[in-house]
Amino acid sequence: MSDTPELVIANGTVVNSFGRHRAHVVVREGRIDQLVDAAEPVPTATRVIDAAGLLVIPGGVDGHCHVAQITGRFRTLDDYRTTSTAALWGGTTTIIDFGIPRDARETPLDAVLSKKALARESRCDVALHGSVVSWDETVPWQLEQLAAEGVRSVKMYTTNRGTTMADGDTILKVMREMVRLDGLTYIHAEHDPIIADCTQQHADDGRIGVEHLHRTRPELAEEVSVKETLAMAEYAGAPVYFVHQSTPGAVDLVTEARGRRQEAYSETCPHYLTLDDSVYGSVMPEWYACCPPMRSPQTVAALRERLADGAIHTVASDHSCYDLTQKRERPDDIREMPHGLPGVETRMPVTFTALMEGARDARVEDFVEVFAAGPARINALPRKGTIAPGFDADLVIFDPAEERTVDGDALHMGTDFSPFDGRTLTGWPAVVVSAGRVVVDSDGFHDPGPVGRFVPRLGFREHLAATSVRPAATQATR
Repeated sequence: MSDTPELVIANGTVVNSFGRHRAHVVVREGRIDQLVDAAEPVPTATRVIDAAGLLVIPGGVDGHCHVAQITGRFRTLDDYRTTSTAALWGGTTTIIDFGIPRDARETPLDAVLSKKALARESRCDVALHGSVVSWDETVPWQLEQLAAEGVRSVKMYTTNRGTTMADGDTILKVMREMVRLDGLTYIHAEHDPIIADCTQQHADDGRIGVEHLHRTRPELAEEVSVKETLAMAEYAGAPVYFVHQSTPGAVDLVTEARGRRQEAYSETCPHYLTLDDSVYGSVMPEWYACCPPMRSPQTVAALRERLADGAIHTVASDHSCYDLTQKRERPDDIREMPHGLPGVETRMPVTFTALMEGARDARVEDFVEVFAAGPARINALPRKGTIAPGFDADLVIFDPAEERTVDGDALHMGTDFSPFDGRTLTGWPAVVVSAGRVVVDSDGFHDPGPVGRFVPRLGFREHLAATSVRPAATQATR
């Protein structure tokens, strides 16, 4: 075997969440071998890519993706090949999908094992969340099996009665089990009685089309559910992670809980940082059908302030790849149409643009934190989210000044639209390296085949303790 490294990314400015320095990044056998100070000669390698004038950041970690999702009679049009390809185009090198039981006959364990089998077609690395809808005596054993498989988080919904909703007893019992197994509880927080009543009132008044979506799921419903769930988590001593928070009030509740030393985390999504509820008055409101819905311009501005202040810990896509044909089947009744937006490919530029426009003193380091480092750390993904010796060679040569206008037809997500179509965004990947392989460069996409690995996750508190100190070997060597 040759001693020559396969790849060197030379002369770039390496940006981690905790700082930056100019270095040559040496890649060997899919891992970062060393960082060599840029003042030194460029090491010899099979391939050298010059990143002079550009930034080198960790490959993105998208902690909230739905691949090949089935919701009622609708199935998203993607598969792991499609979604992982789109992720790589967008600078994301690891996605975390969900194994959600389709009905009462499918167990949480079966749902995860089914997704794990499908993930063998992935072009990038994959981890999984489990999900519990209802409690029975087998659930503790199933959660133990999931932990043994490296699935250390479980998502539960506080809404969607009759399908994915878990009741309060189930949520509390699962939280206790996740503490025992050193795992993390994911929560979709919307107060179901408020939403059900509000939706029924709108239906009774004949205002149930997609143009009224934002009025049927008020901000109060999200914030009440967050407050109630935080109380249960505090009682159980359980770490809790809230997906797709869309209001500053919801984020503030998590911030207040953290002030009481609770282990609680806020995630938001690119669309909540950039789109407001005026989209439901547009000529194509079905483009924006998702839950929670878009909020008022004032709420969006305040949410961006929370991102700039560091109160939001991760930005995830909540990628759900329905197409317009599916969304246009029943735009007259939000109860009958699929909800969810494609976004795994556009997460990088939308998030970067929102952060840089929303904060006068925003740094690329802050972007790296919510795009890669934070999701990797909170989800206990080993060797992800940081550029340092021993970490996976998941790297993006990033141009923070490049502007592109989004063309939904030119994206790769397997659908026929993007909610960001026509928007000019700043900050795009120039080169993407996944597990040491160059998969995106100026020549386009280089399909590596189904090489994506399933990434077993570590214990939540175990990993957090191990990463509470910056890796010692992150500085460039001379």
